Amino acid sequence: MTEDDARGLMTERYGPDRVQRIAVFLDMVVAENDLQNLIAPSTIETIWVRHALDSAQLMFHVEQSAESWLDIGTGGGFPGMVVALLFDGKVTMVEPRKKRAAFLQACVDHLGIANADVMASKVEAVSGRYDIISARAVASVEKLLQAAAPCAKPDTRWILPRGRIEPEQLTALRRQRDRVFHVEHSLTDPDSAILIVDRHKGRAP
Repeated sequence: MTEDDARGLMTERYGPDRVQRIAVFLDMVVAENDLQNLIAPSTIETIWVRHALDSAQLMFHVEQSAESWLDIGTGGGFPGMVVALLFDGKVTMVEPRKKRAAFLQACVDHLGIANADVMASKVEAVSGRYDIISARAVASVEKLLQAAAPCAKPDTRWILPRGRIEPEQLTALRRQRDRVFHVEHSLTDPDSAILIVDRHKGRAP
């Protein structure tokens, strides 16, 4: 997939106005990358594929009823900032590194994203509960589910972009009888996956 393909796919799905705002954000990331390492320099030339579409594809797994989204460890803005520019509900980005959190807040202010909040803290300090929780390769899945459990509702969907998920890892996760785990393939990297976690509907929360 080329950069033009990625931007074209996003434009077709979300419209040119939203995608143009994402383009402004990506320019801000590239400029800031000289000051702090937000993304690997080797991925700048493929930023639409590796970061923009890679983040936007999480929206494909969101039910229309979702109104709130928590992104844990947003870092340089992926997926949280892209989600905030595409999702109509409230988006909260949690980033413990203060310099990165300050950059995220500057982007929110510059782009006028009224539905986004930035918290310069760890997820343990978050008090709200959310319909969607995402985290891009933050900690292990088991530790993440435990740390962010107070932020989840009984029907929260967890959307977790990961690298390669080995079959034995998925088998181990499925031993958690109160949750349902399944894997979706990433559009942007054939070797990556998106782990979807839902509450087991047949058991009490």
